[in-house]
Amino acid sequence: MVRNGERAPDVIVVGVDGSRHAADALRAAIRQAELTDGLVHAVLAWEWPSIFSVPEPLPGQEGLTFEEQAQRRLDAAVEDVAGPGPQPRIRKRLVQGSPTQVLLDAAQDAVLLVVGSRGYGGFKGIMLGSVSQHLAQYAPCSVLIVRSDGEKR
Repeated sequence: MVRNGERAPDVIVVGVDGSRHAADALRAAIRQAELTDGLVHAVLAWEWPSIFSVPEPLPGQEGLTFEEQAQRRLDAAVEDVAGPGPQPRIRKRLVQGSPTQVLLDAAQDAVLLVVGSRGYGGFKGIMLGSVSQHLAQYAPCSVLIVRSDGEKR
């Protein structure tokens, strides 16, 4: 993409949810950004839980709103993979909404969308989670689905 006569860096969107699969996807997105001189947009989607599924807050997060808990999860996920301190190649984005729609929207101007094969939801035996499967079918850009070490092939 060209802006103001200069080529803007390619954007690589990666879905982050704090799971091991998302951490592996973030590693792959960072590596691709290094190879292509791109930017990583680490996106975490959060939703208001239904009254029947209000989770217990994580230790140290009592009294925080769901949005604040999601922001802490995003910050921790990026720091766990990329290390502490500023990450000039990574932009963190917290968006309220369903993960599938949030990632499809975020990928509109991206050259690549990276997700783990499964997130926190799903069943251990399936190869693709519902979000990654939907994104593979409907994303407006190329999609990389990253399998974690030890997954059956």
